[in-house]
Amino acid sequence: MSTWPSSLEQLRGTIGVWTFAQETLPAARSGDIAAELESLGYSAMWLPEAWGREAFTNAALMLRATSSMIVATGIANIWARDAVAATNAARTLNAAYEDRFVLGLGVSHRPLVEGLRGHEYATPVAAMRDYLSAMDAAPMRAPEKEQRYARVIAALGPKMLEVGATLADGVLPYLVTPEHTARARSAVGDKFVGVEQAVVLGQSREEYLNRAHAHLGFYTGLENYKNSWRRLGFGDEDFVRGGSERLCDALVVHGDENAVMERINEHRLAGADHVCLQVLSDETNAPPLDEWRRLASLNR
Repeated sequence: MSTWPSSLEQLRGTIGVWTFAQETLPAARSGDIAAELESLGYSAMWLPEAWGREAFTNAALMLRATSSMIVATGIANIWARDAVAATNAARTLNAAYEDRFVLGLGVSHRPLVEGLRGHEYATPVAAMRDYLSAMDAAPMRAPEKEQRYARVIAALGPKMLEVGATLADGVLPYLVTPEHTARARSAVGDKFVGVEQAVVLGQSREEYLNRAHAHLGFYTGLENYKNSWRRLGFGDEDFVRGGSERLCDALVVHGDENAVMERINEHRLAGADHVCLQVLSDETNAPPLDEWRRLASLNR
């Protein structure tokens, strides 16, 4: 019998969407994106947190606009709020929306923590471990304190994967290959493994590379990702701004729906319970509705 929280059990074997497209719309209309994804049959919507909307507020807007889809933070930054605020917000959202909220947490990256938020970027693994322990001890007077919610963490390296295995319900690796998915499965045992997968649907090789390089441009400047990719066999020659073609091909799937499904199945065979697709379109300020609608066929 599964010991997973209900919301993660609902994600087993399914396909979701990772997106910040809801932040291209006014707040009052942002839930339209979630409603569209739900109508298309996606199991979950994963929401990032960087310099846009606050994670729990954003999730509440998406939950209010839907009735069955899971809404997850992918990820909420642990430096954005203390552990008591995070766990009690998660408890409240999950209880209010009948086990449809998943709290994804991450340590983020030094530029976003120190430059944007003004915190000291302490040792990431120790910071996450201490934060999760503080969450477990968080008091709450409201009745939802007794209701279980799902908590996963962004994890790339073996030490953070171990934290996911011991102090969380699982992990959500980002910008990884099926090889990494297999390592994550081995590390966390029977805990949840969700994987983000970037996609360029259709398009020429030239346009694919344009989009993939643009996508990786920010991430190739971040040490956490470069360290992860080194463990997968990539080197400094792959970390030019925007990434080498080899890195693009490894991290961003290109082709038609069959090609995307093939990569999803590679992650599943490696141990992924859930794959969330991030569509890279030609417009960064508009939802990729056409691509989402085409990829929705993979849910059937």
